[in-house]
Amino acid sequence: MVQKITEVVGTSKESFAKAVENAVETTAKSVRNLKWFRATEFEGRIEGQKVAEYHATVRIYFDYENE
Repeated sequence: MVQKITEVVGTSKESFAKAVENAVETTAKSVRNLKWFRATEFEGRIEGQKVAEYHATVRIYFDYENE
């Protein structure tokens, strides 16, 4: 078996966990056979001295299909 990796950034106004979930859910719409993920970076945007948005860089591993 061979796996490929794609790296995406998920965002959320709620939390880092929701940002990761958004990254996986969005990737699942266009990539099959997702197996696992690794969140590699956490960042955010600040507005008015408050956290406005959470960003999570996520590496998503999936089975490579040889067609």
